[in-house]
Amino acid sequence: MKKILFNLSDTFRNQMMNVKVVQLKSMNIQRAMLFILMVVLLGACKDFLNENLKGSFSTDTFYKSDKQAIQAINGAYNANSFTGPNNVIWVFGDVASDDAVKGGNAGDQAEITFIDNFTANAGNGMIFNYWQFTYEAITRANNVIYYVPAVPMDDGLKNRIIGEAKFLRAYNYFNLVNIFGKVPLKLLPPITQDAINVPLSEIADIYLQIEKDLTDAAAVLPPSYNNPADVGRVTKGAALAMLGKANLYQQNWAAASGYFQQVDALGIYKLLPNYADNFKVAFKNSSESIFEIQHLANQIPQTGSELNQWFAPAGDGGYYFNAPTKSLVDAFEQSATGEVDPRLDISIGRDGQPWLNGDLFSAGWSPATGFLTKKHQQPLSEVSAALKGDGDLNYTYLRYADVLLMKAEAFNEQNNADSAKTNLNKVRRRARASFVGTPPTDLLADITTTDQSLLRTAIQKERRVELAQEFHRYFDLMRWGKTIAEAALGPDFKYETKRYFPIPQAEVDINQAIQP
Repeated sequence: MKKILFNLSDTFRNQMMNVKVVQLKSMNIQRAMLFILMVVLLGACKDFLNENLKGSFSTDTFYKSDKQAIQAINGAYNANSFTGPNNVIWVFGDVASDDAVKGGNAGDQAEITFIDNFTANAGNGMIFNYWQFTYEAITRANNVIYYVPAVPMDDGLKNRIIGEAKFLRAYNYFNLVNIFGKVPLKLLPPITQDAINVPLSEIADIYLQIEKDLTDAAAVLPPSYNNPADVGRVTKGAALAMLGKANLYQQNWAAASGYFQQVDALGIYKLLPNYADNFKVAFKNSSESIFEIQHLANQIPQTGSELNQWFAPAGDGGYYFNAPTKSLVDAFEQSATGEVDPRLDISIGRDGQPWLNGDLFSAGWSPATGFLTKKHQQPLSEVSAALKGDGDLNYTYLRYADVLLMKAEAFNEQNNADSAKTNLNKVRRRARASFVGTPPTDLLADITTTDQSLLRTAIQKERRVELAQEFHRYFDLMRWGKTIAEAALGPDFKYETKRYFPIPQAEVDINQAIQP
C-alpha cells in the first residue's frame, strides 16, 4: 500500500509528474510568445478577443492515446487532493459548524473567523480560493468527459475513465450546491465564452445533473479493481453511495435507502473491527473505505496531504487549526462510572490523554479551546515536524459507517424503526468493541426505542460522534433544517439569511451571465 499515490501507483505518480512538467514547459512557451501576442493584440485586438480559448494543452497534440486519457483522468483526481492550501472543505464542514472553531494564532487566516461566525462577505479570500479550487477540479473533469470519447482506445477503459470523471464532477458540484446554493453549472471545457459565462442554476437542476453523472458512472465503473495500481480509483460502490447521499439530502428517503441497499448488495464493504484503524496509514483504502482522496509523501511534485500541518500542534510542526469545541467533546457518551466512548480519544486530543507520539496531550497546545483533532494527523515517526505538510494519510470522504447511518436515517423517515435501529446499532457496536479492555455494560448500549422522533435524535447524535472532524457536521446541520441548525449554531445564526455562503465577488465580476 505504501506505493499508492494520489491515484495510486508509481506509474500513476510518474504520469502525474509528466502532466505537471508539460504544464511547466507550456508556461515557458507562453512567456516566449508574450511579445508576439502583444503585437497581435495591438494589431487585431477585437478579433483576438473573439477567439475561442485554448488551454495549456492543445487538443491538436493531446487526447490522442489511451496513455494521455489516463494522464488526464489522473490530473482530475489530483485536483481534489489536499496537496495545497486551497482545499479548505474542513473550514466549511467543521469550523462553520458547532464542532470546531478556527484555532491557530488569533490573527492567522483571519478570514476563516468570518466564515465561522457567518459574517463572511463576497470578498472573503478563503471562500474565493475554495471556489477556484473546486471549479479547477470540475474543469479537469469536464476536459476528460469532452475529449476522451474521441480518443482511439479500448472502449471499456474509455467508458470507465469517463465514468470516473463524471463521479468527480458530481462530487464537486455536491459540495458547491451545499455551500453556496445556486451556482453556475459548467459542463463543458472553458474553450468558448458561452462555456465560461454560465448563469446560476437552480438547486434542483444541479441535483438532477449530479444524479445523472452518478447514474452514468455507476453503470460503467467496476465494483473493485484487480490491478493493485488502480486501487483508489472510483468504484461502482462509490457512485451508488453518492447517489444515496444526494437523494438523502433531498429527502427522497425511499430512493436513498434503495441506493444504500445496492451498496450492501455488492458484498464489498464492512466496518473495520477497530475504529482507530480508519485513521492510520497502514489501513488506507480499507474494506470500510468507499471513496478516499489519495496522498503520498516525499514526492516531487508534492502529492502529500497538508491537513497534517493545518491541524497539528506547534510542537509537532503544525498550525493547530480546526480546534474542536467543548460541545463536541461533551457529545460523546460516558458510562455511569466515567469511562468514555473510545471514539473520543481516537478523534480528539484532550488534556492528559495519550497523543500521537507516545506523549500526553496538553490543553495549552490549543489556546482556542484546549482540544485538537487527532484525525488527519500522523505521528512524528511517520512524518517529521520539518515535513509536516507532506503527509501520507488519505482523506476518506465516504466510509461504510457513514452509509450505515445514512441508511438508518432513511429507514427511520420511512417509519421503518427496526431497520433503522439495525444499521445504527452496527455502528455503535463497533465503537463499543473498540474499547480497550472490558467496556462497562451501560456504555454504547444498543438503541431500543421505536419512537421516530427519539430515533431521529439518536441517529443525528451518532453521526456527530462517529464522523467527528471528518468535515460533515455543517452539511448535516444545514440539511436537517432551521430548527436544528439554529439550535446548534446559536442566536446569531439565522437560517433564512445565512444558510448559504456568498458567491465570490470575483466570479460575479468576471462571469457576465451572473446578474449582480
